[in-house]
Amino acid sequence: MFIIYNLINLLLLLFSPFILIIRFFLGKEDKKRFKEKFCFFSKRNNYKEIIWIHGSSVGEVLSIIPIIKVLEKEKKIKKILLTSSTTSSASVILKYKFKKTVHQYYPLDIGFLTNFFISYWKPKIAIFVESEVWPNMYKNLYRKKIPLILLNARITKKSFNRWKFFPNFSKNIFSKITLALPQNTETKNYLHLLGVKNIKIAGNLKYFGNLGIRKFKNDLRNKFYRRNVWCAASTHKDEEMFIGRVHNELKSKIKNLITIIIPRHINRTSSIINELRSIGLNYQLHSENKKIKKTTDVYLVDTYGEATKFYLLSKLTFLGGSIIKHGGQNPLEPAREGNYILYGPNISNFKEVYEMLNFLKIAKKINSVEEMKKIVLKRIDFNQNKKVKNKLKIIGDKILSNNLLEIKKLI
Repeated sequence: MFIIYNLINLLLLLFSPFILIIRFFLGKEDKKRFKEKFCFFSKRNNYKEIIWIHGSSVGEVLSIIPIIKVLEKEKKIKKILLTSSTTSSASVILKYKFKKTVHQYYPLDIGFLTNFFISYWKPKIAIFVESEVWPNMYKNLYRKKIPLILLNARITKKSFNRWKFFPNFSKNIFSKITLALPQNTETKNYLHLLGVKNIKIAGNLKYFGNLGIRKFKNDLRNKFYRRNVWCAASTHKDEEMFIGRVHNELKSKIKNLITIIIPRHINRTSSIINELRSIGLNYQLHSENKKIKKTTDVYLVDTYGEATKFYLLSKLTFLGGSIIKHGGQNPLEPAREGNYILYGPNISNFKEVYEMLNFLKIAKKINSVEEMKKIVLKRIDFNQNKKVKNKLKIIGDKILSNNLLEIKKLI
């Protein structure tokens, strides 16, 4: 199976110039730094025993920022390499002024490239986040006896069924994981069946929240003065239209209503604008940094890494990826900031998290525009119990501590 996998990857390498052109056109590739994916590095390595952490995109990277901040304070750690695969994650990382951490794009999972990557950076340990399982990289890390942690591991039923289709290949790969720290019991069971030997439950890192962005609150509060605000975050295709219809239903019932939409992928901004216009909604873009007009219906956040600012303004947030069949997005960040959470029926990615939020009575599932309209009318002035906020904070702090303890054992 490794032979077939490598043949497919070599074909992708052969056609990569054409793939890159398409991705450049779609805004999914960094024109200045794409060579890093082929191991033409933009940063020099003058260190040995680097701590290497890899997260695919924005969500994974944000979840490990607290880990990086703690590790940067460790005197024995001289350098941290943070890799990711998307331009959106790279732009988010730039907002943090790390002293020891450098960012590079993750290389293509081709044998000679992964081997060169490891030889160049010489990591003491490799920490992969959530679902980042790469056969050739795992194989070469194992061969060079470099410990591998799968941090905040997440295996869904769908991905497990795919891996299970190639049982010998899967066990060959997953058995190379030194330590897996799953974020839920479902993942723990799947990892065991896939051949991981050392598994410890340390908790979902996304429970932890850094409240350091509160200084932005007053600036935005002035901008949204006298407006009734609610958010729709991490929205996907077709969900912005759904939210737009809800807004149309509500604006005659809630005075000075404004809906903040924070799409999961900002390269879709133009198509979202066209959809909003088609149902008669006026919009403004966050990147324009203009005074909000009285006639504005939707404030469209077309930048990355700023969602927390808007959760601080809102008391009610809908989490996307849940109306469509995607599996949902992480609701913990707005919940920590005191928001009541709305979500659709498709939340398999965060099932246990939503169960807890429902138990705390700060979340509600909706299936239609009419249902969402009723909940927004009822909850737009929601005030979350301080005990609930404190409980979420205590859980998050403990989980961060548990994960750091396991990481430091191997460092």
